[in-house]
Amino acid sequence: MQYAEYRRFDAVGLAELVAKREVTPGELLDVAVERAEAVNGRLNAIVTPMYELARGRVTEDLGGPLAGVPFLIKDLFQDYAGLPTGSGSRAAGRHVASRHSEVVQRWLDAGLVIFGKTNTPEFGLKSVTEPEAAGPTRNPWNLDHTPGGSSGGSAAAVAAGIVPAAGGNDGGGSIRIPAACCGLFGLKPGRGVLPAGPSHAEHMQGLAAEGVLSRTVRDTAAMLDVLTTGIDLGGPYLPGRAEIPYAQAARRAPGRLRIGFTTRSPIGTPVAAEAVAAVEETVALLQRLGHDIEPAEPAVDGQRLALDFFTAWYTSTAATVAELRRTTGARSRDFETDTLLLAAVGRSIRAPEYYTSNHRWNEPARALTAFHERYNLLLTPTLGGPPVRVGELDTPIWIKTGGRVLMRLGLLGQLAGTRLWKQLELANLAAVPFTQLANITGRPAMSVPGYRTPQGLPLGVQFVGPLGGEGLLLSLAAQMEAERPWAQEEPPL
Repeated sequence: MQYAEYRRFDAVGLAELVAKREVTPGELLDVAVERAEAVNGRLNAIVTPMYELARGRVTEDLGGPLAGVPFLIKDLFQDYAGLPTGSGSRAAGRHVASRHSEVVQRWLDAGLVIFGKTNTPEFGLKSVTEPEAAGPTRNPWNLDHTPGGSSGGSAAAVAAGIVPAAGGNDGGGSIRIPAACCGLFGLKPGRGVLPAGPSHAEHMQGLAAEGVLSRTVRDTAAMLDVLTTGIDLGGPYLPGRAEIPYAQAARRAPGRLRIGFTTRSPIGTPVAAEAVAAVEETVALLQRLGHDIEPAEPAVDGQRLALDFFTAWYTSTAATVAELRRTTGARSRDFETDTLLLAAVGRSIRAPEYYTSNHRWNEPARALTAFHERYNLLLTPTLGGPPVRVGELDTPIWIKTGGRVLMRLGLLGQLAGTRLWKQLELANLAAVPFTQLANITGRPAMSVPGYRTPQGLPLGVQFVGPLGGEGLLLSLAAQMEAERPWAQEEPPL
């Protein structure tokens, strides 16, 4: 098989070819590796090649619904036994996983051939993928721009045709943001739907969920069916069973939906004309499809939600840094300055303050529930504007320098909570103000591609669903995909 033919198939299609014995897993792996070797030097999407492991695997008698399909996992949370999970950090790269993560085991049980791990910002903390440890990942649609983060390595690899789908996870938009930047489909499942074990009960206090980035809706649906096979008996949740398999839901018409939409940033930051245009174009498409669309948004205090999101982000970072110091002997120089600043702020947050912030997650969840009593789905931009240039969101030197001084003096915690700090926090989310709502509330959400900026960059739109709404999201996405089949579009790499 040649690359041009390989690129025409999604994961489900490749699995069908293997099942019919029209191609072997080894032949597919050869094409995937050849493509990776051809483009990864420009993209920096794969940071840990696993070619020899994969070549051994394709000699086995693989079974499962996706047997023989090449696959990449994200180098964060998705542990592969015997290999380090680098998490985009010099400090974490010393830690070798003793067992597979539950999602990795389920991908292996499905017959996928994992042949590499993809780049991520340090601990997945940013909306761009530019770690100091491995260097920046670039967008296949324009190498000067970011593929987004934190699943940016996976997104770049899928968009560039290395694999039809790749592993990701989403704690504040980290599947949806790179999907929007790279012209891909990305769905974040609701809280507790997918397992986080065995090393975690849940990721980032329940903010983060596992998942994939893909070129087609049916691939994401198939992956969800794989990942929801069986119960994580050691986990904290007993997920509700989907009414029908997700693959079947993606083939079922969604019916006539009532959808509320907004292009207003929930934190009051500017929204670029391109992001507004992406939503307006989607509204027109949905109306042609027979859905009822009107301006509406949930009664959520977006700034309060953003600040509560940061409280969770800071404390989680502080705990991660402390644990790596304890288990690996990592020192300050092993972490990025931005990470150390976040951790220092996290350590300054008192337990009652953290508890109160976490308790407030109930408020937007109730408000979004009230919204969904009237509307099936919420439509927003995924991003505040087009994919930014690589380096554009670097923390200014004056903040890094001042932050290091305040850390040494033990005064950084006093700055946190001030009006200046709040302004810095909101400015930090200006590029991605829409995605955190689904993480705080634990609702499923997806980024759907289709729009291109005048400069030719992808820019997705977001739909947020109710609890248990994964099937409905997939059904609508498949309907939209049939109208504008984005998987046929290939970046000029």
